[in-house]
Amino acid sequence: MKLNIALLAGDGIGPEVIDQAVKVCNAVATKFNHEINWTPALTGAAAIDAVGDPYPEETHQICLNADAILFGAIGHPRFDNDPSAKVRPEQGLLAMRKKLGLFANVRPTFTFPSLIDKSPLKKERIEGTDLVFLRELTGGIYFGEKGRRDEGETAFDNCVYTREEVTRIARKGFELAMQRSKKLCCVDKANVLETSRLWRETVQGLEKDYPEVEVSYEFVDAVAMRLVQWPNSYDVLITENLFGDILTDEASVISGSMGLMPSASVGLKAKLYEPIHGSYPQAAGKDIANPLATVLSAAMLFEGFDLNEEAQAIRNVVNKSLAEGVVTEDLSNGAKAYKTSEVGNWLAENI
Repeated sequence: MKLNIALLAGDGIGPEVIDQAVKVCNAVATKFNHEINWTPALTGAAAIDAVGDPYPEETHQICLNADAILFGAIGHPRFDNDPSAKVRPEQGLLAMRKKLGLFANVRPTFTFPSLIDKSPLKKERIEGTDLVFLRELTGGIYFGEKGRRDEGETAFDNCVYTREEVTRIARKGFELAMQRSKKLCCVDKANVLETSRLWRETVQGLEKDYPEVEVSYEFVDAVAMRLVQWPNSYDVLITENLFGDILTDEASVISGSMGLMPSASVGLKAKLYEPIHGSYPQAAGKDIANPLATVLSAAMLFEGFDLNEEAQAIRNVVNKSLAEGVVTEDLSNGAKAYKTSEVGNWLAENI
């Protein structure tokens, strides 16, 4: 198969971890007789510095013309520490999601046998955890009207959802549940928020189309609690943008390191694959960042083209690296720590 992949390295450790994923993908392509054409493009702070726009039109066109997008990270502390900044790297991420119609963020959370003791939660609570969040990405409070009034003394952010926006991600949730354990949880705050009542009402209306799926409805605060009590009781969860942003970060530490979890964003015009961690600017350029989340995102990319054997080859070699201690300093636990590039080389060679 011939694949055209847009490569958006972004900021901070993004370029370093992306480089390792490219090594692994190229090794997979060689092994399984595929051809990958990579097209780099600017985004985030790097794009602001170069052209003044965190998601330039040239980048957008490259993404539109690609079969998929492999993305690193966005963010830089000089913008984080400047509340008056008119243009921010994160605006590029929001613009990319909106323009490409990436309305569903697929965030798996699972455990690794060799790292089960590195989780902050007790082993007996997390064994068997294998859940997936579907977070709505292009609606809600992040995209609602926002501003200041009363001479800047009052601020507001509006949360808005349409039934169509809820329906399309809910259907993806039902379809994913049908492929897994046929359990779906709708996470909302319907006892307080009108948008949550629309979510619950819409999902309830779809139940008849998927009679085999067992649907539950839970308030977001209860889910936040149960994620650290019994995460293995969940399978597929759907929720709105802000709730999903918070809950998926909470879930990510179950595995023992945020540097291990991959994700995908899918929708109307494109498929994007990225690690869930941020740009980690303190580690940028030091060759110490954990590349495994990005590498596992590449596995999801192959899976998106139904290249399941290729995806499994990546997962197998990642599990082997963890079991044999070929890991970066965040997972080395006092033993030898490998450089980011060394881990990438080892994974590619073992593919």
